[in-house]
Amino acid sequence: MRLVTGALAALLVAVTAGCADARATGGPAAPAEPVRLGTLVPLSGRSAPSGEAMVNAARMAVDEANARGGVLGRRIELVVGDDACDPGTAVAAARRLVAQDVTVSVGGYCSSATVPTLKVFRRAGVPMIIPQANSTDLLAPKYDSIFLICGTVTAEADFAAAWIRRLGGHRLTVVHDGTSFPVTLARSTVAAAKRSGIAVSGELELNQGAESYARTAAAVIGTGADVVYYTGYYAEAGRLIADLRDAGFGGRILVGDGATDGPLLDELSAAQSREVYGTAMLFPDLMPELAEWSQRYRAATGSAPGPSTVEAYDAVNVALDAIQRAGSTDREAVRKAIGETAVTGMSGQLSFRPDGTRTTPRFLLLQAAGARFRLVPQPAGD
Repeated sequence: MRLVTGALAALLVAVTAGCADARATGGPAAPAEPVRLGTLVPLSGRSAPSGEAMVNAARMAVDEANARGGVLGRRIELVVGDDACDPGTAVAAARRLVAQDVTVSVGGYCSSATVPTLKVFRRAGVPMIIPQANSTDLLAPKYDSIFLICGTVTAEADFAAAWIRRLGGHRLTVVHDGTSFPVTLARSTVAAAKRSGIAVSGELELNQGAESYARTAAAVIGTGADVVYYTGYYAEAGRLIADLRDAGFGGRILVGDGATDGPLLDELSAAQSREVYGTAMLFPDLMPELAEWSQRYRAATGSAPGPSTVEAYDAVNVALDAIQRAGSTDREAVRKAIGETAVTGMSGQLSFRPDGTRTTPRFLLLQAAGARFRLVPQPAGD
């Protein structure tokens, strides 16, 4: 396996051809067009904090690469679009990125907004390295140009079911918000729980943006569950947790990675957040092996790295590594090179199966500790 940083250090290429042209014509050669990477993330709406953090991480990767000379002797440019986690907004933004001649798309946070952009990028031949969105709906078209940095909902569901058993859960109720990622994670968790011998006592849906989930909380209690797994996003998760506790639910509450990636605990009291857990992607501040990278992130952005940042950083570096190995910005050549990726990034070993899923996905279990999460150590041998 090659280190991404080592591979990108080799990107410094002397532009001798341009100098020769300048000598032959007696004037300076025209600068080469930049290599453009496009990223669609939510920069407005409830998930904007996560999208902004992803852009910061992607820009950090681009700036570091440019400081080493760019790629193929050309400067790298990050073209940013706002999908607002909304399907219609995302499609229009994807078309604008294509019109700006991006070589690779390195965005994707909400699966519900990312899924409808697949056809837009596919028609243009733009390969997609998706840092965060991980619904199995992304795989449904069976495109060979889709590559997921994170593990799919199937892998996360297996991880969640294993931890529910370790935490002593016997009767599980799953709650989702009706959108792509939460629904597929919920269904996958139900299947994984049943395989693990955990009784599934309920599958419920709530409405995004509601002011209260008291009725959902009452329905959860009515199922007799001793553990709840909410698979949606943090805006609804916080309200649901508060309403569950106010209704007297004393069991464990788990949330999926779409809820740990955000200010979930900010408005919960210590009593409400007790026995709250989250299945999550990578949290740099909780991982000693990412301490040096976290320091670089702080220096570059002026803020601490949150969840979703490592994956966005890796997505850019995987794209640049593939462009370098392809030897051009021809999108088809780059697509093939991405499929042959074998590097070690900040999130660990990076390679992809033929269906575009990551070979070695990684998840964390977090537990609320006051207004912050702490890492729950994985049992030895797992």
